[in-house]
Amino acid sequence: MESSRKIIIAIDGYSSSGKSTMARQLASAIGYRYIDSGAMYRAVTLWAMRHNLVAPGVDPQVQAIVAALPEIHIDFLVDGPRQLTTLNGEVVESEIRSLEVSNCVSPIAAIPEVRHALVKMQQAMGESKGIVMDGRDIGTVVFPEAEMKVFCDASAERRAERRYKELLEKGAEVTFDEVLENVVSRDHIDETRAEGPLRCAEDAVRLDNSAMTIEEQNSWLMDLYKERTGDNSPS
Repeated sequence: MESSRKIIIAIDGYSSSGKSTMARQLASAIGYRYIDSGAMYRAVTLWAMRHNLVAPGVDPQVQAIVAALPEIHIDFLVDGPRQLTTLNGEVVESEIRSLEVSNCVSPIAAIPEVRHALVKMQQAMGESKGIVMDGRDIGTVVFPEAEMKVFCDASAERRAERRYKELLEKGAEVTFDEVLENVVSRDHIDETRAEGPLRCAEDAVRLDNSAMTIEEQNSWLMDLYKERTGDNSPS
């Protein structure tokens, strides 16, 4: 299903709030391009970790990271139903989802120059509209004029449960307490950073999906999309 009227859909929210799953599935259903902005910050973080410019519990070497930004190229490769993040041509989708990267990404994402560079890339991706982008500041900074904005939330414990299960399925050796600590820490950094802090846009529709199934989330999101585009066709 694809509406003749192309819009920009911005889905923001807390870490592990389900926004990426919602955004990806909506984009697939309506024929839009999906952009995972968080993956872009994770890719920069992975690059910095590989070059020993950041580590868990260690402040990033900001000047060196900023100086290297022109050398860091991030894109997305479509592989059937999946979208794979590439870093300088290398598929890094699995590596950027590790807890180690999760523990370093918020300090990297708080660097103003990193945010400016990636926001510019994201805005270029949305010039023709017809995209669904999720992140922390999509509806407030990247696309404040987006025709549809959603802000996802859920309790820290519920979000940690989701992330913990996901990591276990990938074979990671982590404890629930480690994941919960990471979620709470990222929330604090994301909410309090000076550049592009996480907040709900005034014109966003807020969704607490703590008790919702993926199917219920998808149905809710599709209904909102149809309302914003005037599309009355069946799902």
